[in-house]
Amino acid sequence: MTEQVDKEGFETLNTLSAADNFNLWMFDTIRPFIKGKIFEAGSGIGNISGLLLNMGQPVTLSDYSLPYRKLLAGRFGKHPHLTEILDMDLEDELFDEKFAAYFGTFDTVIALNVIEHVKADGYAVANCKKLLKEGGHFIALVPAYQLLYNRFDKELGHYRRYSKKSMQRLVSPHLSIVRCRYFNLAGILGWFVSGSILRYRTIPGAQMDVFNALVPVFRLLDSAVFHRVGLSVWVVSVKSGNIK
Repeated sequence: MTEQVDKEGFETLNTLSAADNFNLWMFDTIRPFIKGKIFEAGSGIGNISGLLLNMGQPVTLSDYSLPYRKLLAGRFGKHPHLTEILDMDLEDELFDEKFAAYFGTFDTVIALNVIEHVKADGYAVANCKKLLKEGGHFIALVPAYQLLYNRFDKELGHYRRYSKKSMQRLVSPHLSIVRCRYFNLAGILGWFVSGSILRYRTIPGAQMDVFNALVPVFRLLDSAVFHRVGLSVWVVSVKSGNIK
């Protein structure tokens, strides 16, 4: 657990918090697969958490950062559908000892832009599986294409970026994959120019404002290319008795 917030990470989350159209687009992408009792790993400052809570189902939030958990408590502490806010690190060596009481208790486990921050990503996926009931859904979104790895990724503490194939290889030993697609084709150009050419440390707020305003167009663009390319890749998988 850390007592300090990473400056670049917080600035990025804060910039994204104002991008309501973008956050709703991300949420709408995964909403059909969310069910029952929900657990969100790495909730950060709650950019997606509020949308989850407003679904009307019980939600448990989590983050290993104490300052982020305090922010979450300040924003959502009185929300009627918040169950609790956990101090959880998916890489914790004592994960089984600390969190056994939560094993097999959730219908949906969500990790949006979380797995790329974890060095032992397979271990993190295995731990997410432990939290699920039989038949429960694990939903993850990660940055796509290692070729796009740039200063943004370094400043945000990303270990890697993924492709559909590498994400399927990561998840399939643990869970049965239901869907795996790319997301946000339009974001590739901005990410490359700002992070690779201009080498900004964080996403410029003005750039995100313009992008957010154009999200309705970008949603159509993703559909037009059948989700075959994008800045991120998302996967939905199910806990099945056929996979140990």
